[in-house]
Amino acid sequence: MAKKSSEADASKKKVVKKTATVKKSVTAKKAKPAKAALAIVRNDPWLEPFAEAIEGRHADALRKEAELTSACGSLVDFANAHKYFGLHRTADGWVFREWAPNATAITLVGDFSNWKEEIKYSLQPVGNGVWEINLGPNDVHQGDLYKMIVHWNGGLGERIPAYANRVVQDENTHIFSAQVWEPATQYEWKDKAFKPDTKPLLIYECHIGMAQEKEGVGTYAEFREKVLPRIAVDGYNAIQIMAIQEHPYYGSFGYHVSNFYAPSSRFGTPEELKELIDAAHELGIAVIMDIVHSHAVKNELEGLGRLDGSYDQYFYGDGRREHPAWDSLCFDYGKNEVIHFLLSNCKYWLDEFHFDGFRFDGVTSMLYYNHGLGQAFGGYEDYYNGGQDTNAITYLTLANKLIHMVNPHAITIAEEMSGMPGLATPVADGGIGFDYRMAMGIPDYWIKTLKEKKDEDWHPTSIFWELTNRRADEKTISYVESHDQALVGDKTVIFRLIDKEMYWHMMKDDDNMVVARGMALHKMIRLVTLASINGGYLNFMGNEFGHPEWIDFPREGNGWSYKYARRQWDLVDREDLKYIYLQNFDNAMVHLVSGVFNFQALPVQKLWEKDDDQVLAFMRGDLVFVFNFNPSKSFDGYGILAPGGKYRTVLTTDNPAFGGYGNIDEKVEHLTIHDELYSPAGVEWLKLYLPSRSAMVLKKVRERKKK
Repeated sequence: MAKKSSEADASKKKVVKKTATVKKSVTAKKAKPAKAALAIVRNDPWLEPFAEAIEGRHADALRKEAELTSACGSLVDFANAHKYFGLHRTADGWVFREWAPNATAITLVGDFSNWKEEIKYSLQPVGNGVWEINLGPNDVHQGDLYKMIVHWNGGLGERIPAYANRVVQDENTHIFSAQVWEPATQYEWKDKAFKPDTKPLLIYECHIGMAQEKEGVGTYAEFREKVLPRIAVDGYNAIQIMAIQEHPYYGSFGYHVSNFYAPSSRFGTPEELKELIDAAHELGIAVIMDIVHSHAVKNELEGLGRLDGSYDQYFYGDGRREHPAWDSLCFDYGKNEVIHFLLSNCKYWLDEFHFDGFRFDGVTSMLYYNHGLGQAFGGYEDYYNGGQDTNAITYLTLANKLIHMVNPHAITIAEEMSGMPGLATPVADGGIGFDYRMAMGIPDYWIKTLKEKKDEDWHPTSIFWELTNRRADEKTISYVESHDQALVGDKTVIFRLIDKEMYWHMMKDDDNMVVARGMALHKMIRLVTLASINGGYLNFMGNEFGHPEWIDFPREGNGWSYKYARRQWDLVDREDLKYIYLQNFDNAMVHLVSGVFNFQALPVQKLWEKDDDQVLAFMRGDLVFVFNFNPSKSFDGYGILAPGGKYRTVLTTDNPAFGGYGNIDEKVEHLTIHDELYSPAGVEWLKLYLPSRSAMVLKKVRERKKK
């Protein structure tokens, strides 16, 4: 969810640093956990005091799974609500069903009835709050607009069916209606053997509507034709698409969902979305959907709010019904019907549209009764103090289990800032089952550094700690900035660095020092963040080339303008502007990392950190990453201790192709220098020239011959 604070992500650093070395020393002081303990507890002795709570949550999920599947056998068979509810073709016509336990009568109205209630289109109750109607082949037609008129004791109202698979907005009245969408010919997929590349996972976060140059709303087709090829060239192997589920207010960025089974029609048809996903797969690009199951829009005419006249059908009926910060409604995860709706929603997007997984939005809000608002999360006890929503934890556990049953190669990512242990640990080990968690503390760290610290106060020890401080049993998605940091009211990293100078000094022949500093740090910040990943890396579209300004969707306050709800690709396409330098560097670093199989799993071996020099160096596999954050000092013959051998330069931020000054001779090969004092450790001095505000990557090409 856009603009959520992650101050707690930083505070968790006090308690969640669990490297192998730390674990070994702690284990020696503590009694061995019982053999029956879940792996998450065995792997982290600090969790032993909370083992009962962890095991209780795990047991809750297993019990709920057994309850839900008692009549069908598995979660995969259970999660088929979308095949039963909603409007479907049959052999001799149509059938429509809706779950509305508080309703006293339901009638379908639409183009087929001149929008009037007719007995012919009245549903009948069939038990357990379910209503049903069977229609002839000519009673409704492909493309017809329709709604329900729902009656309840004391009232009635127009409603869009909960399982509608297409919802459209009238251009003149702006009213939303469901649309009959059951094409006689099904889309034929070409991607049947596609498997995501997650070694490493390199995500390009994007929004279909604002991905275009024009001042307007982009489409699935335009994205497929114009933007996908750019992403493929850039080297990213996954896209994470926002705002897919239908939402009535475009400016919500897709986070106030009204129709959970309908891909947003403002971008095109469902078939055009399928074509986009198919094309991405052909290019080797996985497609992750930003799914919103943490809350829903309050709208009653468009969404689920009071669908059957009651306040507690899908949502809590008490003080927990409305989210105090998001002006939205909170799902009641304790209801089997709600779990049925949401689990089926996960399966629907996987099966029907071939999405490769999900980034779950707003997970922190789901995990805690207080939604994590105003809570510091300073110790493990904060995750097991009774303030956790067990029903939501159970749902998320079952959702992850289901998703990986439907597609064993699926990717699940949690947007979560509290640092709850086990969130990205397998369900079998006692975790909630996400594959990755967003490292939300990293962008906060960079913003805080840019806002509050002078260049002279950037400390490599702090940078390295922040980027590598994570649980050993969980994979994370590291990132410098996402859409959150690009929204109006905030600033992108490039804008914090260059600000107004960007408007006047981005020509290649303009040697402006503010721009030079900003571009140098922009490259260094991204490289050090990507180079230290333990799972994946994310970039928001356009930020790879330093897209200027912010994102501001059309609203009353800006005269409903689309000026800032688009991407200015012409800036990076122009050969006379400096944006291409940042683009070239981003491409180079992404291709370098993606060219190393399982890069994210290679140990991060710190070689050197010296705060007074502001120099940092670490090694992964055969690659050595060296950073000189010093704003004024360049070092000649700077010594770094590294494994002995020959090294050659494979990347440097100072290359003229990336807007640098060419002070590093990339043709020079570096042979380490033996030193008796350090020879027992197997390391030698690697002497380098390090220009100020620059980074370089060297590759070890030969071991030193032993004497």
